[in-house]
Amino acid sequence: MELVLATGNRDKQREITALLRDLDVTIRSLDDVPAAPAVIEDGDTCHANASKKASVIAQFTGKLTLADDTGLEVDALGGRPGVFAARFAGERATYAENCRKLLDALRGVPADQRGARFITVVAIAEPAASVELVEGVLDGRIADQGSGDHGFGYDPIFLVPDLGKTLAELTLDQKNRISHRGRALVKAKAVLKRKLARENNVGA
Repeated sequence: MELVLATGNRDKQREITALLRDLDVTIRSLDDVPAAPAVIEDGDTCHANASKKASVIAQFTGKLTLADDTGLEVDALGGRPGVFAARFAGERATYAENCRKLLDALRGVPADQRGARFITVVAIAEPAASVELVEGVLDGRIADQGSGDHGFGYDPIFLVPDLGKTLAELTLDQKNRISHRGRALVKAKAVLKRKLARENNVGA
């Protein structure tokens, strides 16, 4: 079975591929589908964006497709940036620019009011079937400053209180064991295993 990852973000590709490495599937990225249409993420929720990306690419490629979308909800900002996390500092903002804008917005906010959570929605779509959605959540808080050299996005400023470390201070394996994306993909793997078993039975 082939599985297409509907993301052009190579950092996400690396994390997702690591989490799915024990599945009997051949993983393709959008780099393997150069003519794939660009999908505009115009949904109001992570569920809508993940579902749209998975459906469009599945219909274009004719293959099983996995897409994800992640939001960051910060309590002191009324849940912002939410679904616009990747574009918080602008449409073409870098990871550093997004982090800087968030830290600036929280300047002076005490630690006990800097609660935040990552929410990742993973969508799995087949060309002629409905989309299945799963979700993973990681609670934490926004640090006063960045720390750590691993990860991407807001990882340097997202502190996991139980560990006393930011996500960027964890190795990829450590992060995948506890992260929002890791939790969502554990559920996604169960869906993929069911589809793989069905495919094997059909071909038997």
